[in-house]
Amino acid sequence: MYVNDCPKNSVSCIARFLHRFSFQPFKENPLLGPSSFTLQKMGALDVNKVIHRHQGWRLITCMWLHGGVFHLLANMLGILVIGIRLEQGFGFVLVGLLFIISGFGGSLLSALFIQSNISVGASGALFGLLGGMLSELITNWSIYDNKRQALFILVVVIVINLVVGILPHVDNFAHIGGFLTGFLLGFVFFIRPQFGWVNQQYAPVEYSPSQSQAKPKFKKYQCILLVLSLIILIVGLSVGLVALLRGVDANDHCSWCHYLSCIPTSKWSCRTQAAYCLSNQLGNQLNITCSSNRKSSIYHIQDPTNSQIQQLCTQLCA
Repeated sequence: MYVNDCPKNSVSCIARFLHRFSFQPFKENPLLGPSSFTLQKMGALDVNKVIHRHQGWRLITCMWLHGGVFHLLANMLGILVIGIRLEQGFGFVLVGLLFIISGFGGSLLSALFIQSNISVGASGALFGLLGGMLSELITNWSIYDNKRQALFILVVVIVINLVVGILPHVDNFAHIGGFLTGFLLGFVFFIRPQFGWVNQQYAPVEYSPSQSQAKPKFKKYQCILLVLSLIILIVGLSVGLVALLRGVDANDHCSWCHYLSCIPTSKWSCRTQAAYCLSNQLGNQLNITCSSNRKSSIYHIQDPTNSQIQQLCTQLCA
């Protein structure tokens, strides 16, 4: 918010007593946060900059940015609920790696399908934790009690969250990409030894099984899932990254895939348009007209900057 400096760049701000830490008006950002221009400046996912300005780092930095206070609190609550259980079982290193790689996978899929808007947030990484929980349950199936009940509850939670993603202004491609990445990584990071192997490690020497009777550390299906997941993950991320850097728009190769992120109804539209305005400065009066809805407004600003004009345009077209 320090970089955003709302009082300097906007006519109206929320909590103006915070001075440059105040928030953009709700009409521009209902999540109680900065402007889209500031988010873009700080490292939001902007496909145009990734492709044409070689700023691939935005695929990572965007997951550490949030649209506002409400967006941040929602993601932190989800990470707190899901992340604690995984971290207690597997440690912060593996869970942290899964979180970051899943966020990258979510950003990559989002960039391939949604190329007109900027994107921020850790939702893809959060869905990666959900995917990791699901694959952990599957690969360690034999060691759990009440596993069918746990599987049912987990699948219901995942489905509900993915269905919510079909609402407008929600980047469901980041959710799907993060979930798939985390699901595959879970077979690699969260594999547990079977009970028989653990018991025989602590058995006295006289009771230790012979070489022919000794149980392997992992079951055969666990090893198969690990190898297959690792291959699919490496190939998928590599192909996706190469396609993105070559400027491929995945919608050209999948005409129905856009419905995975938003389904239009009579209540809302899935079309998002960038805000374009015509501006005219006369003395200290700035006249701005939105090209999409033809709304016009006059602001009393002396020598406005381009960022100020763009933010006022965004408010007017919202």
